[in-house]
This record gives sequence, structure tokens and C-alpha cells, in this order.
Amino acid sequence: MSDTQQGARETAQGPNPTTNEDPSELEAASQLSTAPVEDRAPNMPTLGVIGWIRWFWRQLTSMRVALILLFMLSIGAIPGSLIPQSGKSPLKVDDFRKSHTTLAPIYDKLGLFHVYSSVWFSAIYILLFVSLIGCIIPRTWQFVGQLRGRPPRAPRRLDRMPAYATWRTEATPDEVNSAALSLLRGRRFRAHAHAADGSVAAEKGYLREVGNLAFHVALIVMLIAFAYGQLFKYEGGKLVVEGDGFANTLTQYDEFQSGSLFNSDTDLPPFSFTLDKFTGTYERNGPEKGTARTFQATVTYSNGDDGKPARKTIRVNHPLDIDGTKIFLNGHGYAVHVTVRDGKGKTVSDQYVPMLPLDSNITSQGAIKVMDGYRDARGKKEQLGFNAWFVPTFAGAGKGTMFSQFPALDYPVLALNAQHGDLGVDAGLPQNVYQLDTTHMKPYKDADGNLLKARLLPGETMKLPGGNGSITFDKDIKEWATFQIAHSPGDGWALGGAIAAIAGLAGSLFIQRRRVWVRATEGPDGVTVVEMAGLGRSESAKLPEELGDLVGQLHDKAPSAPERVTGAPEPAETTTAVPAAEGAEE
Repeated sequence: MSDTQQGARETAQGPNPTTNEDPSELEAASQLSTAPVEDRAPNMPTLGVIGWIRWFWRQLTSMRVALILLFMLSIGAIPGSLIPQSGKSPLKVDDFRKSHTTLAPIYDKLGLFHVYSSVWFSAIYILLFVSLIGCIIPRTWQFVGQLRGRPPRAPRRLDRMPAYATWRTEATPDEVNSAALSLLRGRRFRAHAHAADGSVAAEKGYLREVGNLAFHVALIVMLIAFAYGQLFKYEGGKLVVEGDGFANTLTQYDEFQSGSLFNSDTDLPPFSFTLDKFTGTYERNGPEKGTARTFQATVTYSNGDDGKPARKTIRVNHPLDIDGTKIFLNGHGYAVHVTVRDGKGKTVSDQYVPMLPLDSNITSQGAIKVMDGYRDARGKKEQLGFNAWFVPTFAGAGKGTMFSQFPALDYPVLALNAQHGDLGVDAGLPQNVYQLDTTHMKPYKDADGNLLKARLLPGETMKLPGGNGSITFDKDIKEWATFQIAHSPGDGWALGGAIAAIAGLAGSLFIQRRRVWVRATEGPDGVTVVEMAGLGRSESAKLPEELGDLVGQLHDKAPSAPERVTGAPEPAETTTAVPAAEGAEE
């Protein structure tokens, strides 16, 4: 590498107080970026209290620490995805504690069951927030100052710049400078003439720093949006059978989670909806047999206490939006209609029982509970429980177990076994409505002493032994759908911040901040010497190419003067070449 190239490289990289550089070159390379320049390691023993505070602030607002904090935040979010969280899945947390008696106390001390509200995660979050703000504010003011100022004057030695060209012309220096100003401003450079040294200085690529600042501001917006969304969000799930409805109150939810600052008594918006019909069709042939082709729920909803009813069809990834609350269609299954009678033939239960799918063909399982009104053959009050398995398409007797062959209602069969006693629902403890607690239950036996069980087609009845009643599988089978009701107020801002961050990052990566100088001076022989040079924030082949293009256009307005040799006859016609920018590709 030549001395000229080495000097240009050092100048482009910024001022270096340890080298004997021309001060004009240091000024020319200054403020090409608003990135703070890190000081050398200070003398730690002599810092003092104020010095330590300043040192800590400089470290916190440095790009290195911001990247470390961002990396720590990403690593800290991993346990929140792998370990069940108490705010979202309290039952899974309880099961984890029972299964892992050694790890659970450690996780409790580390706050791994509530990662996003733990002290250490909040500390990382706040430090990153402060770091970004402390980095953006001074850089913004510095950038505003650069926009209000002018590009620095040309350095004394333009030939030391990374891209350089020179030629001689018969145009006057004023004509060259005027043409250069017009050319550079036409190419969207901020160009100014410096009367002190007769040069023209121009700068371009401010959008690079705009993109850099936009990226950092977008990160802050995203952090605020995520924090706000986590604090004020709510989401829950609800299973609704065709013909039934849902009102947005806490007691209506099957499961519900909310942010720490959300008040479920006052902040739930008033709306309701009714599931009119669920429609599901499936592929019947080929390798995709059983795949859903139509999967949609038609609902009638109203917004507010006295809102006008409206109809809407909810599909997968096409939710119903009611004032920012989105209602998603999640799942589907069947609800069997059963009628239970006591020994005297009195109907004690007439209900639709949702069955939970176990596979893609909607092989389903559930529990039928009769809690009140039943008396056995002797008149004693009891409770009944039936374990139930349902298949919409049965393979046929002797052709396998209770596994459905197709998700549509082609050959529905309900399998039951019956138990009596105490269901445990009166103990005041929460209980899964789709499972039986058989701790205090006794199974019914058939005449041979075996467990009483039966497979029923629609319309068939299973009689309980000893005249204790019966259960009928009615022909009316309905479908149900599960809905997720979610409200996250920061999603829109988070999405906007993510888009702005990507756009800002693209601008900071692909736009180059660069400066161009033009100096025209009159030589000893009266011929004007034109010099053009360019300097960028980083080395790039585009800078010499761009300077070469500018040189060609300015050369057209101030062409090279013909070379004359003393004593030689003057040629009738002279051809001159456009000077190439040094460092440009041929």
C-alpha cells in the first residue's frame, strides 16, 4: 500500500491524535458519523464519585453494552418459552412442581415460573431501555447540528483522499466552482462554496444516520409496546356449542389470563356473540383424506350493552375484531345429546355434552355428570358419572377399537360405562369438567359381574342394572367450536416499530455517508488546475465510481486544456481524455 493510500485510509477512519496528520484532513473526516468515540481507559484510582458515575454512564450508553443487554434479554426469554409460567398455565406449573421436587424450589428462587415479571428480567429490560435512550438523545442533537451546519472546507492535500482526480482547464476558477455547485446540487448533494480557499464542499448520505437513529427509536417503541401490552393485555378461551352464546365477563371464560395492571372488573369491554353454526368439510379421497377443506364458524355478535346485532363468519387466521379485541377460531368437535332418567322414568338430565378430540379424525373423550335430581331404585339420592368415548365414523363391530375413521358424522357411535356415588363436586375444589373423579364412585356391574359398558348408536339406550334408570344417546348431535378471545393493546405499535426498525437498519447498512470537494486554482501559467476528491465513512468501491461520474460531468463543462510543447507546431485538432478518479475500477 502506498503512502498516499495509507494516509487516505487513516483520514477516512477518523482523527487519530497519535499521528502527525494535517489538521485540515482531520476536520474533513470529522462528523461523518454521530457514533460516540470511546475514550481511552481512564485512570481508575483518580476517578472520584463523579468520575465513576460518568464512566458508568458512558459504558451503559455504549453500543457494546446495548448489544450485550439485547443478547441477555433474548437469552432470558428462553426459560419463559420452555418452562410453564404461572400467569399462563398455573395447572402445568403445579404438575411440574409435583413431578420435579428438586428443580421446582430452585426455579422458584430464580423466578423461572414467572420470567417476564421477575426482578432480573425487569432489570435487563430497564437497563436496555435506558441504554438506548442515553445513546439516542446525544446522537440526535449532534445530527441536528450537522444538518444545520455546512460540510467542512477542503483539506490542503486533496491527493491524500481515497478517491482523487485532477486536470487543467482554460475555464476560470469561478466558472469551475459555479459549474461544480450546480452539478453537485443537481445530484442532491448539500453543496457550499468556501470563499476562504476557493473550494466547493458537498456532502450526501444523511439518510444513513437517519436510518440509524430510526432503528434505535424503533427499538424503544417496540420495548414500550411490549411492556404496555404485557401489563394491560388479557386473553382467554371459551368452548361454545352451536346455539349457545358467550358474554365477555370473567365468569364466562373456561380459562383466563391478564396483565398485572389489567382490571377484569372494569376493563373488559362489553360484547357478546352466539355460535349460529359451525361448518366443516373434509377431503374424502387421496393422500389428504380427512384434511379440512372448510373450517368456519358463523356467529351473531353485538358490541356494547345495546349494540345492534351483526353476523360474521370467523375462519382460521381471519378473526372477528371488536374494538381491538380479536376472537380467533381455534378448534372444533362434537357435542352429544344424552338424556338420563331415574328408575321411575323421570328425566333428571337432558344436556349436550362436549367431547374433546384425541386425534385428527376427532376420536373424542368426555364425561357425563348427573349431579342433582337423581335417585336410585330405593329412592336414595346419588350422583351418576359416565365415562364416554365418541367416534363420528365407527369402523364397525369387530373391526377395531373406538377410533374414528373419518372426522365427519358418517357413522357416529357413543361408548359408555357407568358409575354411581359422589362426584366430588360439592367439596368446593376446582374440577375438570371433561374428566370423572372416581375416588368416591362405584362402577355398575352387568349380570356376569363385569363392568357395565355399551356402544350406542343414535337413538339407542343403555339401562342401568337393578332398575336404577337409563341413559339415551339421542340423534341430535351438535358441533362446537373453541374461541380464543385476546386483547393486546401494544401489538399495533410493536408491528410499526418492527417495520421501522427493518427500514432504518436497511438504510444504515446500504446508504453511505460521503463528502466531495472541488478546488479550482489558477496555476503559474494562467491555466486553472481543478482537483476533485471524495471521502466516505467506510471504504467502498462506489465512492471512486461516483467521483469518476462527477468528474466526467464536470469535465464536460470545464474540459481539459490542450497540452502544448514549446517549439512544436500546434496541431490542427486536439483530443483530450476525461481524467479518471484514482482508485476507481476501470
